[in-house]
Amino acid sequence: MIATHVVGRFMGAEMSDRSLFIRTFTGRSRRRHTLPVALLVVATVTISVLGTGAATAATHYFPDISEKSVAKARCGPGSLPERGLQGEVSAEDRNSGRSTRGYRCNMTALGGVRGAGGGIVSANYDHCSYTGSLFPGNNFVKQPGVQVVDVSNPHRPTVVGSLTDPAMRGGTWETLKVNRERKLLAATAVPLLWGGGFFAVYDISDCEHPKLLNARGPGIATPLPFTSHEGGFSPDGRTYWASGLSPGHLSAIDISNPAQPRVIWQGLHSFLGHGFGISPDGNRMYLSNMAGVTVLDISAVQRRAPYPQVPHLAAYLWPDGQLNQHSIPITYRNRPHILTADEGGSGGVKIFDVTRVNRPKYVAQIKLEINLPDNLDRNLRSSMGGSVFSSNPHYCAVDRPENPTALACSWESSGIRVFDIRDFSDIREIAYFNPPARTRATVVEAPNSPHVLASIMGVPAVEFLSLGMSIANGKVQLNDMIGPRTGMVVGGDTSTDWCLSPPEFRGNEIWATCADGGFYALQLSPGTYTPPADQETTIG
Repeated sequence: MIATHVVGRFMGAEMSDRSLFIRTFTGRSRRRHTLPVALLVVATVTISVLGTGAATAATHYFPDISEKSVAKARCGPGSLPERGLQGEVSAEDRNSGRSTRGYRCNMTALGGVRGAGGGIVSANYDHCSYTGSLFPGNNFVKQPGVQVVDVSNPHRPTVVGSLTDPAMRGGTWETLKVNRERKLLAATAVPLLWGGGFFAVYDISDCEHPKLLNARGPGIATPLPFTSHEGGFSPDGRTYWASGLSPGHLSAIDISNPAQPRVIWQGLHSFLGHGFGISPDGNRMYLSNMAGVTVLDISAVQRRAPYPQVPHLAAYLWPDGQLNQHSIPITYRNRPHILTADEGGSGGVKIFDVTRVNRPKYVAQIKLEINLPDNLDRNLRSSMGGSVFSSNPHYCAVDRPENPTALACSWESSGIRVFDIRDFSDIREIAYFNPPARTRATVVEAPNSPHVLASIMGVPAVEFLSLGMSIANGKVQLNDMIGPRTGMVVGGDTSTDWCLSPPEFRGNEIWATCADGGFYALQLSPGTYTPPADQETTIG
């Protein structure tokens, strides 16, 4: 039996890092529990994984997370700025129809394609964008499956086709990804939260006319044995990793020969698995878990060892965010770092120095004003009736992997947010675009929008744990949670959009896809951002 033992003291570098260590031991006698029960359960399950945990692996708990918001953008001419807190769409703006005009600061829309909705995660390559599919709605449109959008003219993007393999029509959820190195597009079928079996790989050398490469491989007759919720490529494009939701099932699919994909490794890593980021050499995975990140050594899979083992190297946990979404490994001033986003719980984006993976250093955090613990009462008041999500980052992208100068995030109901991150000690927001709300959107009109589908309920459920913590800590007022939309528990609306897909830097443009409004080609105002010569959008 593997049990956890809490080392109840800080030592050396750990003291300066403000991290608490939880180490694993084999034995039944060591049972001291000093962390909150929920975090201890997560840590226990994360580390105790079928004997694969490295003997020196540790879980690092970061209790001292910043409670400051990032500096607000200074909006220039032509802006239509937010009227409340940074990132807020107030209950009054939702009810009055003001949110149908959208909000913008130093960024405007050049053109877009709404279609039947934008799915959850979309992908881009060359002059094309591929719209993620949502099951079953995507099957009831004129061109079912994943939509292919030609953006050669960003003022007039056009749908030019669709991808109809079972994996694409089965709902791609958060698995639709591109590998630029090998010019590949791949996805798995995820009908609702959890799926598996069906996998498709396309050659996108001609981005408008993708070619299915595994046509004789996995399909209705020959599914692969894996589960998925998320997915993505290794940097070299030879492996596609599929991560299940719960239990934390992780699969490595060898696509060295895309015509014949095969599962070469599988394992359980934690109670819950989500997205991930992989180091540039393909040897290390930063895998999102319930309230943090699990770090795995995947080098044996990367080098195609005959009997690969995937040991745990470390796990990082924190109290102010749930459902960590994904991580972006970068190099900052010659040191490896990760930027990691929480899609629930108002945890924002955190930055860690991972030069020594088992001695991580918390560096910085990016939160909007609406995410601060003191403002979670107002967060609830504003977001009631908008369904499960309120205002959290979902997917982010840097403008280059080495010394990135800018970070762009899809921030659910707060739109696309862009930050200057040249100096981690002085991060500033420089622009945002929160698209016009489609308040009358229906399942018939937008069957590929997860927001429309989820609007049968109005409660922002993913915020409740963080809100409860703020209540317990005396940071919010119960009466400030009450507003004109409080009764919208059953039956919500689309008075904001949900922006979920990773934005992509294209010079001074940003391509983004939102659930209700579909694809947008956006342009940053002159002087807001200077694209680096080696600009290369990276999502991890």
